Amino acid sequence: MNPTYQKAHYVHSAHNIDQLPPERGLEIAFAGRSNAGKSSAINAITHQNRLAKVSKTPGRTQMINFFALDEDRHIVDLPGYGFAKVPLSVKNHWVETLERYLAARQTLVALVIVMDIRHPLREQDWQMIQWAQSSRIELHLLLTKADKLKRGAANQQLFAVQKALSEAGVEASLQTFSATKREGIDDIHGLMDEWFKYTD
Repeated sequence: MNPTYQKAHYVHSAHNIDQLPPERGLEIAFAGRSNAGKSSAINAITHQNRLAKVSKTPGRTQMINFFALDEDRHIVDLPGYGFAKVPLSVKNHWVETLERYLAARQTLVALVIVMDIRHPLREQDWQMIQWAQSSRIELHLLLTKADKLKRGAANQQLFAVQKALSEAGVEASLQTFSATKREGIDDIHGLMDEWFKYTD
């Protein structure tokens, strides 16, 4: 494992696009429906317990949060989307902010969409996938909470999502993941090493 991920630390939050830090280096963003396990995944990937805030209340992540590995590499935690119990005006703000970030951020090299393996490819997940495709960035789907299913059922879900992406003409990598069982961490680390150019 690349030990650099354990050095991740919080550096900045932005509520609006104009509050984003200057573009420098490389960024990998994580997005997902509220309560899909995004914060738990980020914590597992960085081998930290409280880097990203974990909450049972959907919609806890309401800002774009930046975590630095070094001066030129950042993990970006995007606001959760979906069924969060927040006012419509706030939801609309999140949608606009996410779209603008994905479309205009020059330092963004990859998007990881976190989905509960039991409920993948909801409408807003497809919207994020389309934005990533139009932005021409690397796309990876992280099917979290795989420990909630038996291995055979988890693999069936993986293949079903893979088939749906192929039929839609979407180029993306995907994997099963469990923050609780710490399964799939090496796989996502390998991809992030490539995106962050640690493997050059």
